[in-house]
Amino acid sequence: METLRGLLPSVNALVVFEAAGRLGSFTAAARELKMTQAAVSYAVARLEEQLGAALFLREYRRVRLSDAGARFHADVTIGLSHIQRSAQNLRAAATGSHVTLSCSTAFAAFWMVPRMARFRADLPEVDLRIQTGDRDLDLAGEGIPLAIRGGDPRDWPQCNAEAIAPEEIFPVCAASYLIGNPEPRQPADLLRHPLIHLEEPFRSATTWRDWFGSVGIAGRQVPRGLQINDYVLVLQSVLEGQGIALGWQHLVGGMVQKGVLVRLTEHALNTGKAFHVVWPREAGLSRHAQLVRDWLLAERRPA
Repeated sequence: METLRGLLPSVNALVVFEAAGRLGSFTAAARELKMTQAAVSYAVARLEEQLGAALFLREYRRVRLSDAGARFHADVTIGLSHIQRSAQNLRAAATGSHVTLSCSTAFAAFWMVPRMARFRADLPEVDLRIQTGDRDLDLAGEGIPLAIRGGDPRDWPQCNAEAIAPEEIFPVCAASYLIGNPEPRQPADLLRHPLIHLEEPFRSATTWRDWFGSVGIAGRQVPRGLQINDYVLVLQSVLEGQGIALGWQHLVGGMVQKGVLVRLTEHALNTGKAFHVVWPREAGLSRHAQLVRDWLLAERRPA
């Protein structure tokens, strides 16, 4: 099988090709790469010769990707972006204080943000980057050192994991909601109130049916109510007095203590699962990433 070096002797040609295809101009690519237009044109021509395919259609005062060139450009762009990201992460790990933490928007908003003043005071030398997303990322593949994940560590055999908070769930409403509505004392009382449902699109999440099921109330009795696929918006709706939602202790505990939210009924569902700090087994943590991990584990108390 022909080697990549034999097929593509110059990696630089791929960089030139990516820029020219993205910008639709040899001149613009030359300006971005600080080359001459002639050098860009020559590099593209050599690449076309090596591949035996026309990658660009040369038209009057402009160029555009051919069909073959467009397909090749998509793959080259993906490959170079992965290499660039990996190189940036390696450089940051080796020489910088930059640390990325991947987590849900809810964890960032309700767990990290209330603690950021403490974080900056405790770790002033660390440049923390919080990366939120709808789904859990491939940490090793994305070059991300740390993440927060809920569930069972056996589901992440490629990662080390340390528990940061147990999954404890109870109903909450805004204090203002109780001004015009009777306070539910028993779980069955909640069935007569508007319930706000979290419908996670990618992660698994406990539902109202699960919570009612834990006290012996059948799921068919649970009213549908308002359905939202983002927990930040769920709690925003609660704070606006639109109904009652499930509250995860590690996220809403601080707001309950401050009286912004009210915990309803005495029943809490303890799922036996937990939220964890995780990091890839195969990738060593930088000194700064270790500091962030240890700080997160030390923060197992209300904000």
